[in-house]
Amino acid sequence: MNYYELSAFILYFVIVIAIGLYFFFKSKNESEKDYFLGGKSMSGLVAALSAGASDMSAWVLMGLPGSIYLYGMGQVWISVGLLIGTILAWVLVAPRLRIYSTMAGDSITIPQFLTNRFLEKSPVLRVICSIVFVVAYCLYTASSMSACGELFNTLSGGAISMKVGMIIAAAIIVLYTMLGGFRAVCWTDFLQGMLMLAALMIIPLIALGLLNAGKMPSIFVPWVEDNPNYMNPLSSGKFDWKSISDILTGLAWGLGYFGMPHILVRYMSIKDKKEMKKSQILGSVWITLILIMASLLGLVAHKYIGAANVDTKNQIFVTITRSIFSVGGLAFIGGILISAIIAASMSTADSQLLAASGAFASDLYKTTIRKKASDKEMMMISRVVVVFVAVVALMIALFGANEIMALVSAAWSLFGAAFGPAILLALFWRRFNYKGCVAGIVTGFIVSILWMILFNFEYYGFKSIVYNTNLYELLPGFVLGMAASIGVSYATKKPSEEVVALFDQVMSSDDLK
Repeated sequence: MNYYELSAFILYFVIVIAIGLYFFFKSKNESEKDYFLGGKSMSGLVAALSAGASDMSAWVLMGLPGSIYLYGMGQVWISVGLLIGTILAWVLVAPRLRIYSTMAGDSITIPQFLTNRFLEKSPVLRVICSIVFVVAYCLYTASSMSACGELFNTLSGGAISMKVGMIIAAAIIVLYTMLGGFRAVCWTDFLQGMLMLAALMIIPLIALGLLNAGKMPSIFVPWVEDNPNYMNPLSSGKFDWKSISDILTGLAWGLGYFGMPHILVRYMSIKDKKEMKKSQILGSVWITLILIMASLLGLVAHKYIGAANVDTKNQIFVTITRSIFSVGGLAFIGGILISAIIAASMSTADSQLLAASGAFASDLYKTTIRKKASDKEMMMISRVVVVFVAVVALMIALFGANEIMALVSAAWSLFGAAFGPAILLALFWRRFNYKGCVAGIVTGFIVSILWMILFNFEYYGFKSIVYNTNLYELLPGFVLGMAASIGVSYATKKPSEEVVALFDQVMSSDDLK
């Protein structure tokens, strides 16, 4: 165990807990809207980095570079898809969602917005959304806890087991999320987003410089090329189904942004039009730099580390950082940079826990169980749900699946396929109705699960029941969810005049001009 690294981690944890405590004491009398959406008063800078950090979990420092390190340029299509999806979401979705969510009953969650969008009082949509939230967020949060456990185990030299590391991380995440609510989550995300960016800007460039200068550490052996297609964006070296499916899969990742609740609520929280424009620019620049440097990290590691190892693919960032910052006080700097992985994990997990608690408390508890619940009671229920989801996610990470990329991929697909078509149609299609929305969410969710099990499953020795298509389940889930939304909307009654009038009012808003 390197005590310089350890002291850097302790410092980081002290800071994030302090932020949670600060907002806890500052916001004792906050309303439900303040707790879940920061009073819709977030600045452009904080909202942009919070959206990015809550999006880019540990997989951007572990899973994505590890896949590129092992398999080559064919995996870079994931970065391309995510970049396109992020920018389109900031440009097309963010401004309209901020305005529409306010005009539609001052909504503070995505299920609440979708229900208010149709001026609907039926709880059906809220219940369905709550089910999707619990399933997907348990998987997503489990990936973050798994990443933290793996990192604790590696950095302690095995002194801290993966399971103990997961428990420690879970306790810290739950603590500051429960204490401070949305503002605490956003400000810790802001800090974590800056740390992630700094780490990814520094490590790949230093490693690349060492490679070019020929000053490699003696413990590393230059790579012996065994994959002739490594630098070919066509993963198989030719335009066959393997290459096509890798391209489609990578681009399909970008569709997830249109349906990711913990990212979408960041758009809803932005203060005004002026701050929205700042967020659009800053958010797009941040994600561009993050994805470019994460991809570069994988390619550099291919040459820097020497031998591909499936078991250690998630540790390439740690391995390179430790080789550069290994002596004395430099290890403290290395510890701060490695803390970026913890930051990436926590910034996603806290956002997911808050979104899940909001979905249950505001969209289910207050509408169907206790309609007259006070703000104090809502805060208590929200904190109970945070603990519940965290415990379930921890159980998944401890005793079930703990492959980071697989867990993130599954959760991303469920959200993107279920909510992506619904959000886009709600914001852009006047004829869209409530039944079409419900049909689209259910279809996207079910198709995504079935496609993964039947046609795209290969994990822990288990394979697809029918045939592995190598095509990410988000794509068929999104397409069929969109088709169901449009088909059912046309097959059922048009939305009421009041719903259409609300849509027209939003579209004519000065903030969209």
